[in-house]
Amino acid sequence: MSNNSETVTLHDVDVEKKGQAPVLSKEAVPGDDSAPADDEFEVKLDPECDPKLLSSWHKWVAVLVISAASLCATFASSAAAFTENGLARDLHTSHEVTILSVSLYVFGLGLGPLFVGPLSELYGRNAIYRTSYVLFFALTWPTAFPPNIATFMVFRFFTGLCGAAFLSVAGGSVSDLFDNHNVATPMAVYTISPFIGPVIGPLVAGFIVQNTDWRWVYRVLLIWQFVQTVLLFTIVPETYVPVILKRKAQKLRKTTGNDKYYAPIERQEKSLFRMILFSCRTPFELLFFDRMALALDIWSALLLGILYLAFQAFPIIFEEVHSFNSQSTGLSFLGIGLGMVGALATQPYWNGIFRRETEKHNGHPPCEVRLLIAQAGGILAPLGLYIMAFTTYKQVHWIAPIIGSIPFGAGVYYIFTGVFTYLVTAYRPIAASAMAANSALRSTFAAVFPLFAGAMYHRLGTVGATALLAGLTTLMTPLPFIFYKIGPRLRANSRFAVA
Repeated sequence: MSNNSETVTLHDVDVEKKGQAPVLSKEAVPGDDSAPADDEFEVKLDPECDPKLLSSWHKWVAVLVISAASLCATFASSAAAFTENGLARDLHTSHEVTILSVSLYVFGLGLGPLFVGPLSELYGRNAIYRTSYVLFFALTWPTAFPPNIATFMVFRFFTGLCGAAFLSVAGGSVSDLFDNHNVATPMAVYTISPFIGPVIGPLVAGFIVQNTDWRWVYRVLLIWQFVQTVLLFTIVPETYVPVILKRKAQKLRKTTGNDKYYAPIERQEKSLFRMILFSCRTPFELLFFDRMALALDIWSALLLGILYLAFQAFPIIFEEVHSFNSQSTGLSFLGIGLGMVGALATQPYWNGIFRRETEKHNGHPPCEVRLLIAQAGGILAPLGLYIMAFTTYKQVHWIAPIIGSIPFGAGVYYIFTGVFTYLVTAYRPIAASAMAANSALRSTFAAVFPLFAGAMYHRLGTVGATALLAGLTTLMTPLPFIFYKIGPRLRANSRFAVA
């Protein structure tokens, strides 16, 4: 789990190693003139500035704030699904058009990582967090008080674009704060947050819409964003070591008047335009020329598409078939959330498996070990969908499909955890691009699937439509088993993956 980050990049791996606080010994201590130095004017990371040496409570509070910000960003995507009827009524448009409020936001979430990733390497994590969240907060106001449907849709897209920072940069902050031996649990907490957000969205929005005006969904979101913005400014420290060193060099140049002090990042020739061009081009090259990456990306994209399709399908299943009201329908998503949280609780078990595999391979396990957890998810996800499909009959108690959604939620967590960690491990030199490709494809599926959900469920029925989705996920189940066996050979022949 140590590599489960959407922002593990070549710069993170290569540059940050140079910026690590050195392990001080009796032979090398601060102020010892005999200690070797490559360049006396190259600034080094002081232990008190090393983010990995912060107190445990400070690191965990920072992780929780970052995870909550990520959860808020994805909460905003799904909560909109329960405002569609009020939006159509008050802004005089059709229900089909209002579904775009989810699709455009998710599309923005998918595009954002292509831009904020390179920016974070130049300006640091905090500059991206604070700027994006201030914009996220400011641009949500027109969606809370929309004059017309066009304004509402445009700002939904831009708020998604701003919220994307926490799906592409935040994982890097977690790996900045914890060493490889302790990063698994905090990374698991962060990883689950963007997937819990879409589950909480309908739950909260259902209660709000049932008891007051739909606009209060966005007003509550504004309150949450404001609190998150304050916490980001006051609690979360800068964690990107190259930028910490850059700021130290700037301070030394100012206080000493000596312009020779420098940080390694200042000597690297980086063109923002070229970095963004690389960030946009490489993910698509990976999708076009690497079949293994494409297959895993399609698998995870299918699952996220199904998750977002559920925001249109659950109202059909529970409101039309079981006569639920809005708040009760929102509560029906608890099954998926319970499955995800239950899967997170098993993380120590999977950590133990990975430790044993590491020992078995003398500290260098093959990348395919990361797919073991995805194998469990590949079985659970279609199993849950099949249970849901054949328990959506009116004569079957409404709790049955909710119970079926529990293994589906657990499967989603396992699959995403396995795929994410495998991508950043197997494609380490271009890990950021590998995750950007995955994010772009996932967001495309998540944006498109809700658009045809209503037509599919009304044409095929709740049983047929859900069974079709279960069948599609069943076709993908062999992937982690196949790649576990032949992954090393495929990586050896890949122009992108590590051999």
